[in-house]
Amino acid sequence: MAVGYLHSRKDILDGAIAAVFENGVHQLSFGKLATRLGIADRTVVYYFPSKAQLITAVLDTLAERMMTVIAKAFGDEPLPPDELGRRAWSVLTTAEADRVFRVFFEVVGLAAARVSPYADIAPVLINGWATWLEPRVKTANNGRGETLAMMAKVDGLLLLRHTVGRKPADAAAIAMGFRS
Repeated sequence: MAVGYLHSRKDILDGAIAAVFENGVHQLSFGKLATRLGIADRTVVYYFPSKAQLITAVLDTLAERMMTVIAKAFGDEPLPPDELGRRAWSVLTTAEADRVFRVFFEVVGLAAARVSPYADIAPVLINGWATWLEPRVKTANNGRGETLAMMAKVDGLLLLRHTVGRKPADAAAIAMGFRS
């Protein structure tokens, strides 16, 4: 007896990421994802028992991809925050990074509006980024504070990029010394 194709956790996660890129994280649901993949809702639920777990897995995967790219740009030695910002800016303004940051800003916006489960997911996501980044930031005395300040600068520039456009964001990045 032939056994039919079984979807793996990775298949479902890849489908969820594609759906999020196409329609936004707020549109992600078990039913829509199952229909997209041609499987039963319960198959999605088997691998991701809650919507929060599915969204977290999507965001973790996207963050991991971005961290890999950014780590290559940063190099191995801790650098001053502004130097890291300059190195990050060139990597974070690519087409692929734009797709990821559209999702990130959507999650943060939903969290700011206290929409569940995003209000619980966003702080964990941001703290995870800060924890990953902190050993890469060469600081004078306030490691976490300086790391968060650098993140705020870069995220602020990216938010400008995604709301008012590339030219104003690039002008701000030049004014901040993140771009020449």
